[in-house]
Amino acid sequence: MNLSLHTEEKNLKAALQITGSKSESNRLLILQALYPEISIENLSNSDDSEVLKKALEKGNGIIDIHHAGTAMRFLTAYFAVNEGCEVELTGSKRMKERPVRLLVDALQRMGADITYKNETGYPPLVIKGKKLHASSVKLEANVSSQYISALMLIGATLPKGLEIILEGPVTSTSYILMTLEIIKQAGLNGKFVKDRIFIEPQESVKPVTIPVESDWSSASYFYSLAAISETAEITLNNYRKESRQGDSSLAEIYKHFGVETIYTENSITLKKTGKARARSLREDLRNSPDIAQTIAVTCLATKTECMLTGLHTLKIKETDRLQALKNEIEKFGTEVRITGDSLQLIPNPELKQGVEIETYNDHRMAMAFAPLALKTDLRILDAEVVSKSYPDFWEDLKELGYTCKE
Repeated sequence: MNLSLHTEEKNLKAALQITGSKSESNRLLILQALYPEISIENLSNSDDSEVLKKALEKGNGIIDIHHAGTAMRFLTAYFAVNEGCEVELTGSKRMKERPVRLLVDALQRMGADITYKNETGYPPLVIKGKKLHASSVKLEANVSSQYISALMLIGATLPKGLEIILEGPVTSTSYILMTLEIIKQAGLNGKFVKDRIFIEPQESVKPVTIPVESDWSSASYFYSLAAISETAEITLNNYRKESRQGDSSLAEIYKHFGVETIYTENSITLKKTGKARARSLREDLRNSPDIAQTIAVTCLATKTECMLTGLHTLKIKETDRLQALKNEIEKFGTEVRITGDSLQLIPNPELKQGVEIETYNDHRMAMAFAPLALKTDLRILDAEVVSKSYPDFWEDLKELGYTCKE
């Protein structure tokens, strides 16, 4: 499905309910599989969470998680400690190009029975679940925090718990802290001190219901819309000021674009209060790399020069997001310079019209570019890719006056 986007509405007003956080939901689904006493409210309706849920229910045989990177990492650890199971964990063509060796190496050192079906270091993986007795493991910390979270989630099932020793600078600390808070909310015990994470052993938990906050990554597209609009008052339900999601840094970052975040008991309202503070933005996004695409496109639309750093993990996502951003932004006549971990945008006064946006099987490419329709008509290719994290995205845009035509 390809969508042509158009809107003449410059004053945005709506109240929307966004699905639960994919990041929180996926962590809770693993914990629930390990500790059935856990119940979950406001579970994400994203493809990724549905794929993970079905994989946990199946439990044996060939398990295809398609494009779901989080599911690949979390399930690798989960099946490794799930005694008696035997699975082949596979995915899409792109998934088979995404490295998983650091996590597999760590689990193998802990005694896990995991082998590579094809190329060493990449899925598919053949996993035979067994009881692991290791109590400590070292892991490089500067590639993906999902490797660390995957080990944290299984740590309490080990007879002596698990000490994770982190080597090198830690990437996306906020996601590690999110995992730790969810573990504690479930009734388990753990702590993160300097370069070590400790998860205490525990066989069961008391019955508990854990609500999932709505997804801040999904909220980013409405921050972008508010920033690009003339006026905006967009209310998003089920958000907290004291959020455990690293992408909640949006509230502070988008002040730069004249967007104020008003908090009530269970929602946020994004209000356009004025013009951008300056035509230049510098942000280190090492703890919130998933909002880099949104911010880059906001800068494109508002003619704001930007330098975004801390983006080294974007090269191993659904696509090489740095190269994809460069490719698509430059179609509008704007220069983009990228390195292994940064993106610099040098704005052009005029945006080219009628651009077609390639999405590269990446949900965030589709949604990040959609707010540009406030400035110029454009076409999003393979627009259904948004279902990976936010299936209702195009319908919610229509609530803001968008026309989305195939």
